[in-house]
Amino acid sequence: MLAHGFLGFDELAIGSQRHAYFRGIETRLVQMGAKVYTPRVPPAASIATRAGRLAELIRALPDARVNIVAHSMGGLDARYAISQLGLSDKVASLTTIATPHLGTPLADISSKLLARFVRMLGRLIDLRAFVDLTTAQMAQFNRLNQNVPGISYGSVVARSGKLRTHPLLWATHVYLSKHAGPNDGVVPAASQPWGEVVREIDADHWAQIGWTRGFDAEGLYEELLQDLRGRGL
Repeated sequence: MLAHGFLGFDELAIGSQRHAYFRGIETRLVQMGAKVYTPRVPPAASIATRAGRLAELIRALPDARVNIVAHSMGGLDARYAISQLGLSDKVASLTTIATPHLGTPLADISSKLLARFVRMLGRLIDLRAFVDLTTAQMAQFNRLNQNVPGISYGSVVARSGKLRTHPLLWATHVYLSKHAGPNDGVVPAASQPWGEVVREIDADHWAQIGWTRGFDAEGLYEELLQDLRGRGL
């Protein structure tokens, strides 16, 4: 189960072209014999709302249990679904990639700047994610969403130097470097560990899902699948 992050999607159509959120990754995993699901949840909704949809989709699968590999906010959706929505019996493992388990200062800024905008559009579009990903909210989230025994929790920690970061992420990378240290352009590296740190990679937030050149995202997910198989998961 590949769970997308904030503002994510399963597949995006641009003209006659179709692009997956996890670009090229599903194909590689299927070639390795894996059964892969790429669910879509509300892109900017609250963790609770997104988790509810994720849990609903997973419960509908015929498989006894799944291994979730989640990018960014998708890791928080999965943690909530497991600890709060009774999904633990359907999940064997959760591996998060660049998930802001301790929040991100970018959300702290956005929630303040967009507070009025969020309130105005709240009845039309669920934008609660801007608040849920703040450092203060994540501190409360972590108190309420502890790991569930019997599930393997792992994380991939990513950071990128400016020259290895997509130009559109330079401004946020510089800001986070000043206020939170090493980061991937969106999430501080210090916010990403949860459970066992299974990989540390040099890749920006978009490279991790195959959207930036210079990083073998497909190879990363192949290694994660091999690790899961090696552990009997």
